[in-house]
Amino acid sequence: MGLLTPLAVKIGSVGWMPRLLPQITWVDKLLQRGSCGRWSLLRVAGLPNLMLVVAGRKSGVPRSTPLLCVPYRNGYLIAGSNFGGLKEPVWVVNVRAADRVTVVVGAERREAIAREVTGEERAVVWEHMVKTWPNYALYAARTDRMIPVFFLEPVA
Repeated sequence: MGLLTPLAVKIGSVGWMPRLLPQITWVDKLLQRGSCGRWSLLRVAGLPNLMLVVAGRKSGVPRSTPLLCVPYRNGYLIAGSNFGGLKEPVWVVNVRAADRVTVVVGAERREAIAREVTGEERAVVWEHMVKTWPNYALYAARTDRMIPVFFLEPVA
């Protein structure tokens, strides 16, 4: 965590943030491309993050999405929270349809298998995720849907 993490948590808790998600994603992609992966909005805030690259389930075109992640075991946990919005992010259905995804952390690019975490295991990892990003609990309270959680395990 960094000096700006409390500010990021405060901003992330604002109820109208889902409306700005397309602009935030666009700026973050631009920042990451311009810095060759060295900087991202989440990294500036002192938070763990990755760029998820997954083929569109219909088009097959690779789609990149910057995401907050939580290091876990030898991989990463990600949540389709959409700031607690009513709908799942589009990347969720693409990940569910994909055999493999690409995870970019900084300048490192690796293939990974994405496994949706469910049941008791989800409850355990959810608590772990909330320790990194307390707003996940707020997002879960904002929506009637179960926020999907994925474990991204790098392929050896």
